[in-house]
Amino acid sequence: MAPLSIIFDLDGTLLDTLQDIAETANAVLIYHGFPVHSQHDYKRFVGDGLNVLMRRITPLGTNEDIINKCCQTFFQLYANTWMNTCRPYDGIEDMLAAIKNQRISIAVLSNKPHAFTQLFVERYLPKETFACVYGQRDGFAKKPDPTVALEIAKRLGARPAEMFFVGDTPIDIRTGKASGMTTVGVTWGFRSTSELEEENPDLIINSPLELLEYV
Repeated sequence: MAPLSIIFDLDGTLLDTLQDIAETANAVLIYHGFPVHSQHDYKRFVGDGLNVLMRRITPLGTNEDIINKCCQTFFQLYANTWMNTCRPYDGIEDMLAAIKNQRISIAVLSNKPHAFTQLFVERYLPKETFACVYGQRDGFAKKPDPTVALEIAKRLGARPAEMFFVGDTPIDIRTGKASGMTTVGVTWGFRSTSELEEENPDLIINSPLELLEYV
């Protein structure tokens, strides 16, 4: 079934943000006197929001006060580093243009903090492409909770069964399934194909333009 609306994850799906996240997070660790991690390790650290990222990269048993301070440090540093190497994945802009030309409504739902999510979309993706853009907001459950995905469906005037949820992590597949949407895993992002397959998505695609075969 061709979708009437599509929700996309951001990091690892539309944009390659990994290097800037890894370098900024390691700068946070150095500032607080903790050991750093490889960029490759950050592929499995990201995806569940900033607080969880800080918990994963700091030593086991780090107290909540230090975690909160690490989050604050990350915000301060990332404000100056988020554009260093970020770019859309090859084929993303063409894919989005083709979908828009078919009058399919599209949205973004990320576990990245809301303000940064909006900045990234405005800076790196074609203007007036998305009907709505949501990152992690205070008072709203993050993915894989389906609440915001269902809120987006309501805003777009589409039934969840008429929608695709597209992302690169198991969290995205779980979100789509919990929302009653067709789930699409992408293999060019931060997680392995085998991790996606374990979640049994409805589709797995290997390039952005491959999505056009289904829309």
